[in-house]
Amino acid sequence: MLVLSRKRNESIVINDNIKITVVDIRGDKVRLGITAPRDIPVHREEVYEAIYGKPVEIPGRKEEQPQPAEAASSEAGPEAQADSDQTASDDSPDN
Repeated sequence: MLVLSRKRNESIVINDNIKITVVDIRGDKVRLGITAPRDIPVHREEVYEAIYGKPVEIPGRKEEQPQPAEAASSEAGPEAQADSDQTASDDSPDN
């Protein structure tokens, strides 16, 4: 899982056609705005599970818990290290 930090009005882009923007932050809730093609369904996880009757499964991925970069490098192999390196660089203060 890639973990990113964003501030209000900052965005991330997925696959050149999906944009997720932090619209507002109130206490422990974050409001997101999602711009995606109409043919790509977008649901909250609990709504997805109610519609399809199963948890979200991403092909080729197992559910991961985010780990601090130090723990990932000492407990896992090169693939996990690459993931933590990407997370650390994307989470830098100037991003």
